[in-house]
Amino acid sequence: MKHSSRLYPWIVTGMLWCICFLNFADRQVIYSIFPLLEKEFHFSKFQLGLIGSAFIWVYAAFALVAGFLTDRWSRKILIIGGCLFWSVMTWGTAWCSQFWQFIVVRGCDGLGEAFYLPSAMSLLADYHGRKTRSTAFSFHFSGVYLGILAGGSLGALLAQHYGWRFPFYFFGGLGIALSLIFYKWLQEPLRGAAEQESTESLTTTTEDQGTLLENFLYIWKHPEALLLMLGFGSACIVSYSFFTWIPTFFYEKFHLSLAAAGFSAVLYLQLASIAGALIFGKITDRLSSHVHGGRVIMQIIALLLGIFFIVMIGKANTLNGIIIALLAFGFAKGGYEGGIFPALYETISVNKRGIASGVNSLIGAVIGGVGPTIMGAMMSFGKTGSSTSRMSSAFSWSAIFYGLATLFLIGSFLLNRRKFKPLK
Repeated sequence: MKHSSRLYPWIVTGMLWCICFLNFADRQVIYSIFPLLEKEFHFSKFQLGLIGSAFIWVYAAFALVAGFLTDRWSRKILIIGGCLFWSVMTWGTAWCSQFWQFIVVRGCDGLGEAFYLPSAMSLLADYHGRKTRSTAFSFHFSGVYLGILAGGSLGALLAQHYGWRFPFYFFGGLGIALSLIFYKWLQEPLRGAAEQESTESLTTTTEDQGTLLENFLYIWKHPEALLLMLGFGSACIVSYSFFTWIPTFFYEKFHLSLAAAGFSAVLYLQLASIAGALIFGKITDRLSSHVHGGRVIMQIIALLLGIFFIVMIGKANTLNGIIIALLAFGFAKGGYEGGIFPALYETISVNKRGIASGVNSLIGAVIGGVGPTIMGAMMSFGKTGSSTSRMSSAFSWSAIFYGLATLFLIGSFLLNRRKFKPLK
């Protein structure tokens, strides 16, 4: 397969889409079978929450390293090696029978997946220039939403018919096979190759950008950026909690089948998030061309809407009411998340965007990782009401963290209002 072929950049996009799909399917599938693990191994919801958090915490621990190595090592090796490693760990999940074993494999899963996005985004940018980059990136990112949908719905369906271990064999085996196939097909491009096609002045040499510690400390000198990151971390508490516990919520509160619960838990939220990101994105681009800090303003609006809709989810007592609330929350969630990196990039130097992305992922995962455990503790150790009612209350109370995120963003806006520069 020729590296220089005009079709090859789109073949690369397709290969990365497949890996991205598995990346998010593998991390989501375990949440859809929590009720089966609870029944077979008698895990408490607090223990299940820790299993969910183990992935997030290890993912966070290697976020900076992954971004740092992406600029220095072969991205092909990081992508394929990471996929192979996390797929083996997904396969190995089916062999677990002790609580500590689930913690270990989920942590290793997070280690492997931490290296994918930084490397994939960098590699894809070198295959697609200005004319095709947005289209390629948008197509690739659809693998995130569909991967979450497949992990939650298909994983639950397979578990319902063939036992909880089968989904891990399925997704893990698929990842191992694709890793071996794509290792031969995927080629490492020259860094900056896409830009070189349009300008002769660009050089491929990379100047010394400092150590990992020096780059990390750069962010702490920009409190307006740090506040945006802390806001992201607070919002991640809600996101990770929902992805972890919504399937169980549908299963226990409305007595849906495992497959129906897994499907319902991710379908409405993901579809609405896509719509929210696209609609808010168009409005934000127009607003930011006239108003300083317009991107942050739109994020604040989305978070405020999200607070109301999160409370609705916990208060709703009918299936239709939950679905409507999930759709509304997903729309607000997508509106906020679609502006995360554009807003952040307006507060930092252009040549520090990579490290900023790494620190943002680190903060989001570290802070957000406590969400599943906090909710699990509220369900397990609460003294009033049934387990289901405590779960409903936990969802409503999670709105506090969207409120905290709003305060962080308001602080960033006020601190740096004169420095925000609208796109022209």
